[in-house]
Amino acid sequence: MADLPTLGRRIRHFRTDAGLTLEQLGTITETAPSQLSMVENGHREPRLSLLQGIAAALDVSVSDLLAAEAPSPRAALEMEMEKAQASPSYRELGLPMLRPTRAMSDTVLKTIVGLHRELDRRARLAIATPEQARRANTQHRAEMRERNNHLPEIEMIAEQSTAAVGHTTGALTHRTVAEMAERVGLAIVHTDNLPHSARAVVDLEHGRIYIPPASIPGGHGLRSLALQAVAHNVLEHEAPADYADFLRQRLEASYFAAACLMPRAASVSFLERAKRDRNIAIEDFRDSFGVTHEAATLRFTNLATQHLGITLHYLRVNGDGSVVGAYENDGLPLPEDATGSTEGEVVCRHWSARRAFARTTRTTEHYQYTDTPAGTFFESTQTGIGTTTEFSITLGVPYAESKWFRGRESQTREVSTCPDVRCCRRPEDGLAERWKGHGWASPRVRTHLFAPLPQGTYPGVDDREMYEFLESHSND
Repeated sequence: MADLPTLGRRIRHFRTDAGLTLEQLGTITETAPSQLSMVENGHREPRLSLLQGIAAALDVSVSDLLAAEAPSPRAALEMEMEKAQASPSYRELGLPMLRPTRAMSDTVLKTIVGLHRELDRRARLAIATPEQARRANTQHRAEMRERNNHLPEIEMIAEQSTAAVGHTTGALTHRTVAEMAERVGLAIVHTDNLPHSARAVVDLEHGRIYIPPASIPGGHGLRSLALQAVAHNVLEHEAPADYADFLRQRLEASYFAAACLMPRAASVSFLERAKRDRNIAIEDFRDSFGVTHEAATLRFTNLATQHLGITLHYLRVNGDGSVVGAYENDGLPLPEDATGSTEGEVVCRHWSARRAFARTTRTTEHYQYTDTPAGTFFESTQTGIGTTTEFSITLGVPYAESKWFRGRESQTREVSTCPDVRCCRRPEDGLAERWKGHGWASPRVRTHLFAPLPQGTYPGVDDREMYEFLESHSND
């Protein structure tokens, strides 16, 4: 449905097309012209009876007036110009408002709008720094900790979406996912030439979701990719305003996909039964719903505190020990930088997330207890191989909660005193003195910690590459 400015523009468009003045339309609808003017300028919401009277007078339907798109390309430009001049960044300049008039040519209007777009792009670029991204990550993690990583509003939307296609129990099939996409006007297309910087691309004009070929081994992630694209439509996401907005949208889309693949009712029932049996295991949860180990672990974090009363932590760590993703509401002392961000920081050598890499056989999960300054934690870690590096996925809980989990009988125990540098970072006695000035290394710099965010609309995605991809497939 149109917002008030768009509704007003559409009414004005149809009124002028009908050759009526405000006074004439006011006479027909028995409404003061000043009231109609406020409606057309987006300053007042009309009653339904007035909308019906306007539609009848202009020989259009109410739905024509309420449509969300601008009534013409010219109107779209005028609306974009007005929106840009209403922004805080424009008001800070102290410049006068420039209203589009009939005397203003389309060329002039396009030029002004183009200047506003470029100013907006440069403003975004100026704040698109690693520090800004890391602070946004920190704030984002804090907000989710406050909510126990649980979003009930998206749980409800996911339940409605799966119910709409008749799904009641069992793993969500690729066909069911395709039906869910069709309900929002999207068709799933598999292609092997996606932009290198994108996992999936959505063409809203032609109603397509482009994802990798179904022949990818396992294909576990393909359903999630398609569902995340559906989520952006269902949740009415627009182009992110900044990095924090991008993070919010990514979380909501991933959450929706997980809630569809592992529905709340079925998941909670499965986990409550496992808790009664004192046999909670992520590998069982994973296999029951046919998802990846990481997806099952993250979904567990959504439900464990809210429905099982278990606080916990999650870590995805690269083979070099650097954190890729983390969540905790159990007090685990995560490594943090000056901004409070943990992404890119290195975890203690004694944590399960790193000890699991030392095993020669990794077909099963690694279980251990870890003593830390914040208490003892029981942890379960599964390792894997990514496209560029190995990684580990860890789920941990305070010692008191270990009684509910498989692997609790583990005799493996490590002691970590990090962030005390004597724990695992300071060289043993004598080594620093022995080799100081006699050794040198070329560092393997993690460039993502220093590079500014890409200049595209979506962090990490090359706009030009994405648009060229869409254009190349537009006639398929």
